[in-house]
Amino acid sequence: MRESFHIISDGSCDLPKELTLEKNITVVPFYVSFDDEHYLKENIEIGIRDFYQEMVDRKGVYPKSSMPSIQDYQEAFLPFVEAGTPIICICITTKFSGSMQSALNARALLLEKYPRAEITVIDATINTVLQGQYVLEAVNLRDNGVSYHDTVTRLEEIKSTGRIFFTVGNMEYLKHGGRIGKVAALAGSVLDIRPIITLKQGEIFPSGLDRGRKRTLKKVQDLLLEYLRESKLGIDCYSLAVGYGYDREEGLAFREQALFLLQKNGYSIDNIPTYQIGATIGVHTGPYPLGFGIIEKAIHE
Repeated sequence: MRESFHIISDGSCDLPKELTLEKNITVVPFYVSFDDEHYLKENIEIGIRDFYQEMVDRKGVYPKSSMPSIQDYQEAFLPFVEAGTPIICICITTKFSGSMQSALNARALLLEKYPRAEITVIDATINTVLQGQYVLEAVNLRDNGVSYHDTVTRLEEIKSTGRIFFTVGNMEYLKHGGRIGKVAALAGSVLDIRPIITLKQGEIFPSGLDRGRKRTLKKVQDLLLEYLRESKLGIDCYSLAVGYGYDREEGLAFREQALFLLQKNGYSIDNIPTYQIGATIGVHTGPYPLGFGIIEKAIHE
């Protein structure tokens, strides 16, 4: 059956390959480099686990990421443009990357040759696992027969509800990557202080500091509970996921703790999808980011 429109995302969405194949999502990968010279396509030329292993094994080496090129997007768009299939392309927040501009430039070039092509490029204003959840909401709309234009409208409506609540292993990579801003000012140089961070509407904001992993993870869980308590919607109206970096076992244990805490607080939930945070964000957080992504569902049951 011909799809009514096709969904494309840049590699910041951090959805597992098997899931993107199952849901018929095209991913345009970012690039990652450990030497500033040789850039590898994430999930094609270097796996996420291998990326984190390099970081763990080569402490003090700071990898860099590079956005998809205009040509990368053109190659992704072209088969669907030629088939007359409308495209919705979801890109990482423009405050973190120029990926969306590459997509817009590719769109403009294709429209010169294919003036009837329908390509909508959306600034997700979010990234990583939360962007993946947002992309899956687009899939849900498509698979429930919602029209192309109504899907775009609904996606624009829900994106402001997206939040990432997370912490990292230490401040080192945030400092080096220049993503730390107000978080660094708050932390100063106090030994073993770790930040608790909220991402919303494309930017990171400090949400507290503490010593040690257990205490910071507890505060991340508290931020999620606070968000849910302040919401006028029930937990069933949200898509919630756990994102982890190098340590899968820690990610799974964190998920189980979260399920217990949510159920203890009266929320009816029996599973939380758990995904690995990719290189696009991992270069800034280091090997040990851990936290939640939450966003309103596009369709409420």
